[in-house]
This record gives sequence, C-alpha cells and structure tokens, in this order.
Amino acid sequence: MAKSPNWTREELILAFNLYLKLPFGKMHKGNPEVIELSQLMGRRTPDSVAMRLTNFASVDPYHQQRGVKGMDGGRRQVEPIWNEFIHNQENLVYESERILAEFRHQTIEELHPELVFDWQNLQGEVRERVVKTRVNQSVFRQMVLKTYANQCAVSGICLPELLVAGHIVPWAIDAQNRLNPENGICLSNLYDKAYENGLICIDTDFKLLISRRLKEESAKSFYQNFFGRFEQKSISLPNEYRPRKEFLEFRLERFQE
Repeated sequence: MAKSPNWTREELILAFNLYLKLPFGKMHKGNPEVIELSQLMGRRTPDSVAMRLTNFASVDPYHQQRGVKGMDGGRRQVEPIWNEFIHNQENLVYESERILAEFRHQTIEELHPELVFDWQNLQGEVRERVVKTRVNQSVFRQMVLKTYANQCAVSGICLPELLVAGHIVPWAIDAQNRLNPENGICLSNLYDKAYENGLICIDTDFKLLISRRLKEESAKSFYQNFFGRFEQKSISLPNEYRPRKEFLEFRLERFQE
C-alpha cells in the first residue's frame, strides 16, 4: 500500500479549523463534519482527519491536562500550527476560514452570507479589517456555543438564534484573548446585554450577581422571572474551557453590586 503524502500546511489548517468547532467527543471518523472535510480535501480519509483532530487535542493545554496524548509523528506535524495560533490567533483563524472558502470554491462572503451586511458598503483597508473581525467573531461564536452545548449558561435557552458568545474581557481590551474560549460565555441575548451593561455579573465561584441598578426593579414581575430567581445560583458550566477566573475577576472589579 502506498504511503499517504505528507499533510500540507493548508490541510493542517483546515483540520485545525474543524478542531476549533467540534466538541472533543465528536472528533471521530463517523462524524458527518469529519467526513465532509475528508471529501473536501480529496485525498484524506475520515479516519486520517479524525486522527489529526486528536493530534491537535494532544497539543492543546486543556486536553493535555486531561491526559490526552497523540502519536509523536502527528504531534510534530500539528505543533507549528498550534503555536502559530497561540501567538497570532486572529490571523490564523481568519486564514483558516479563507482556506476553507477556497476548498469549497467560495469567496469569504459566500462562506459567511450572514455577515455580509456588516461590510457590504465598505471599501479598501476598512473593509478588510471589518471582514476579518466579523469572520473571527463568527468563529469565536461557534467555538463558545459548541463548548456550552448550545445552551445559555444562565437560563438554559437552547435556540442558537437567541444565543451570543459573550466576551468576559471585552474584545477591544484584550487582543490576545479575543479568540480564547475561556474568555467566552454562552448567553441568550437578554443576559448578554445585561452582562455587557454591568446589570449582572459572574463571580469566581461561577455564581450570578445582580447589580443595585437592576434590584431597583425588584418589585416588577420581569425581575423575578428573568433575574431574581437566578441570583447567587451557579451558571451552567461546560465540560471544557470553563471561564478563566482571572477574566471573571476583571469584570468583578468593575461591577457595582
């Protein structure tokens, strides 16, 4: 049997792109998304794609702590891509989406039609910057929603159309952790808006806090229905990439109880 050719950089980045979007338990050869990627590549079997996904898990510090190990040869191939991600997250994530679009014979606009409205009237460098930002935010949302199994961490709402990948430390403040899933919480639009505006907060024990401003509305029915009953209750936590406590502390320091 002829030996399979070495993986190209583009193939490795495509596998990395899928790794970001799949829960660990679904990185197997029978997953339709794994099969689809193998067909897209044209020369990789679902089994070999699944093996590369496991290789990425073996160099991911979160899964390393869980004891996930990969074969040495595979690890050596994916480590440069992982290290590039650590040091240059935004560029590599965007490049992975651009390569995915190319393999599908699409433009980045066709790959992300839901975002085109955000940049359709822009031109030049401004357009390029906005396209990159919106595409990366879209990938971040996919990462966070899959981590939380498509459920709001406060209310349990499970309609993706109503869910947001909320940043703990805002996008504009910490460029290094913009795409770090430990800096994200899956929230419905209501709780994301309340979180962004300092009306609620989450402490380092993962319990929900309510601001003085919001408590001024405690006599109204909406308060108990949507906020009061969750006060001091733990949010639902994912099995992987739980909110990092130093990020939660950043919010707490600015929260007015």
